Amino acid sequence: MKTKDKTIRTIISQGMLPLFFHHSAEVSVDVTRTLYKAGVRVIEYTNRGEAALENFKALKKLQQDELTDLLLGIGTIKTTSEAIQYVDSGADFIISPIVNPDVAAIAINSGLIWIPGCMTPTEIHMALNYGASLVKLFPANILGPTFVLAVKEIFPGLLIMPTGGVEMDQQNITSWFNAGVSAVGMGSKLITKAMLESKDYAQLYIDTLQALQYVQIAR
Repeated sequence: MKTKDKTIRTIISQGMLPLFFHHSAEVSVDVTRTLYKAGVRVIEYTNRGEAALENFKALKKLQQDELTDLLLGIGTIKTTSEAIQYVDSGADFIISPIVNPDVAAIAINSGLIWIPGCMTPTEIHMALNYGASLVKLFPANILGPTFVLAVKEIFPGLLIMPTGGVEMDQQNITSWFNAGVSAVGMGSKLITKAMLESKDYAQLYIDTLQALQYVQIAR
């Protein structure tokens, strides 16, 4: 199966895409190991700090050495130079907070899926025209599940993943899936600042199992 098809299927099957960044490579590795132990097979690391590229390379080594069935993507990619850096470093997919056709072209020409952040029907239309297979609704907490219901009528078959404000809560997650999303992105509500500071990976393991269960119940 092509990386592109496998990535989309894995994200949809998992139903919840964890995303995070930490300045420490060691912490980033430990978080990734914990997510994997809880059953996660696709993760978005975010390009949100000076150490992001080197940390991503450390995560790729972890993937190649230990977690060979893990798909590891990079998020917060806004420019072509960032896209090229991470494609060259082995990113399995590219996620952007914006619709940049040049970033789209780099990802797609590399055989990877590109998941852009969209907030309006116009942006969704542009993203689909530039080759997006899945769009990220961002920031999700501003728009809400009712927005998904509205745009799904305009774009039948649209694969959409809300990110930014999806809660660690059964009712919230169920409301997104009832609206017709394909998956939800979960960042700081799952991989919390407090957990990262305390390195409480046992709690992260429990919370990840819970988040995956919320998704299964929601479906």
